[in-house]
Amino acid sequence: MTKFIFVTGGVVSSIGKGIVAASLGRLLKSRDYSVSILKLDPYINVDPGTMSPFQHGEVFVTQDGAETDLDLGHYERFTDTSMSRLNSVTTGLIYQSVINKERRGDYNGGTVQVIPHITNEIKDRILRVAKETNPSAVITEIGGTVGDIESLPFLEAIRQLRKEVGRQNVLYLHVTLLPWIASAGEMKTKPTQHSVKELRSIGIQPDILVCRSDRPIPVGLKQKLSEFCDVPVECVINCQDASSIYEVPLILEREGLAEQTLDLLQMEQRQPNLTQWETMVERMYSPKYSVEIAIVGKYVRLSDAYLSVVESLRHAAIATHGDLRLRWVNSEVLENEPPENYLAGVDGIIVPGGFGSRGIDGKIAAIKYARDRQIPFLGLCLGMQCSVIEWARNVEGLIDANSAEFDPYTKDPVINLLPEQQDVVDLGGTMRLGLYPCRVQPGTLAFELYQEEVIYERHRHRYEFNNLYRTALLDSGYVVSGTSPDGRLVEIVEYSQHPFFIACQFHPEFQSRPSTPHPLFKGFMEASISRTHHTATTPKPVQVS
Repeated sequence: MTKFIFVTGGVVSSIGKGIVAASLGRLLKSRDYSVSILKLDPYINVDPGTMSPFQHGEVFVTQDGAETDLDLGHYERFTDTSMSRLNSVTTGLIYQSVINKERRGDYNGGTVQVIPHITNEIKDRILRVAKETNPSAVITEIGGTVGDIESLPFLEAIRQLRKEVGRQNVLYLHVTLLPWIASAGEMKTKPTQHSVKELRSIGIQPDILVCRSDRPIPVGLKQKLSEFCDVPVECVINCQDASSIYEVPLILEREGLAEQTLDLLQMEQRQPNLTQWETMVERMYSPKYSVEIAIVGKYVRLSDAYLSVVESLRHAAIATHGDLRLRWVNSEVLENEPPENYLAGVDGIIVPGGFGSRGIDGKIAAIKYARDRQIPFLGLCLGMQCSVIEWARNVEGLIDANSAEFDPYTKDPVINLLPEQQDVVDLGGTMRLGLYPCRVQPGTLAFELYQEEVIYERHRHRYEFNNLYRTALLDSGYVVSGTSPDGRLVEIVEYSQHPFFIACQFHPEFQSRPSTPHPLFKGFMEASISRTHHTATTPKPVQVS
């Protein structure tokens, strides 16, 4: 039977529940157990698709087109398992489903209440993951912090679930903070004690405590937490701050998290195989080449808005022995100032995705700077569209060229909605979301990187390349190196008279993994390193099964 692990958090938000859940998933997979990880988010939005990146960070898109929390990206990267819309549940989604059932009469005229109707819907979503994917374990992260009023229905649901599926099939893991008080010279356990007390007051006794700290926890403090929180001392796990999130699974393995989890769930103890992960972390901490990459975007005030892009660059840096340094450049600034003031000296430039007209001319200026100065360039989604606009304006001479998204009345809409999208008014109704095939043209940079004629990549965009301008684009030196299988949709463009200039309509960052970097990012990193260090070859990435 599938086992259920519930990860809650206390004391403060952003304590790292997602990384702990993903790391435990990695440790179980290293023992040949299959894992699926579910995120329960307490916000009332149906999904984060319409939320500002400044508030929520990036929207992670699954293969089946679900717009989800960025933690699902961590789950995929750590476990190398593709998630789906089943793995992301919000309060808004739960209430929407219950209200729809009530309107249909599914409750036979009964009064609809939080208990049992909302909690039953939550339990159904958790059990559905187990039923449809049949993993050895479902790890469920409950968003927010214990004590938040909006999280209470989720906590009540997971409390009830233990009785329904059997105590031996459910484990509660609580992540807390042990702060160091510098003036007292002590690490304090009281916040964790109060957090556990709050959790116990609603009927949940944690089985394992994962305690975040900036230094090792003394044995005496572990014993104190064990006594006050009624948790065996061997189940008080120290998760000390690490230089990289990819070191966390190794820290938790040394602390015995997986071993205690398997014992409590009455699962067979198996020998872990973390050799490849250890090798990857070792390479990450022993780089050979310094490389500075500029990310030119409109949401740079919050780096989480480009989380998967940053992680994909790190994956590529590990594979190429690069010591990655990031330079964040606000594209709005480049609209009024020379790009060389902010981009001089970088080894590569990335223009990532986004929506809306703000900062677009700054992105276009950065792309022109990269093209003129032969600096490796990678455009992602909106970055691809901006590269087309830049080419149309500065090479084709179509000075008014634009996207219909930014200027509905432009004379040259080189980026536009498809005809069948024109009359759709629902926000999101015109979006192309999820996994789509792309045919790669042999003899191009894209084919050299992918080494495949048909690839599958995840999309999240509304506007497309306008085919009325394709001939002009090709005649002036641009190359369309990837299209939809029927040739109708342009997916990849590149400029052959350049060391590395490629842009794609999709989001390759969603499929990169720490030990198997995405081909576009790996090629971009190789080109960026070679620009300064003149390296001939780079070692192949370590594969993690």
